[in-house]
Amino acid sequence: MKNEQLSNSTIFPLGEKVQAYFTGDAYLQMVFTDPAPLNTVIGNVTFAPGARNNWHAHQIGQVLLVTGGNGWYQEEGKPARSLTTGDVVNIPPNVKHWHGATKDSWFVHLAMTPGTTDWFEAVDDAWFDEL
Repeated sequence: MKNEQLSNSTIFPLGEKVQAYFTGDAYLQMVFTDPAPLNTVIGNVTFAPGARNNWHAHQIGQVLLVTGGNGWYQEEGKPARSLTTGDVVNIPPNVKHWHGATKDSWFVHLAMTPGTTDWFEAVDDAWFDEL
């Protein structure tokens, strides 16, 4: 997906560039920030090709709803899983994982994240290049 097509391919605006805990260009548009009644926030996260977040875990868990492009999701100790539009990922509490775009596609998902996030190391570039 070309950059100029991106603004027309997502449900929500591109948002602001994320400055921490990501490799490559990623953008965040918060779409729901009121903690009541669900006790969760929802962010639209857009990854440029090859962009990904660091390893991290959510103390209460997280749900990802893929809305565009092609990406990866991986839990520590398991193989990476390919993600495409329409996929849903239910991430249990305290499971170390990462997610992001494939090397040649934009990737967009809604992230429903209650509670806090613990951030860890970046995903190794040499390993990612082998996906």
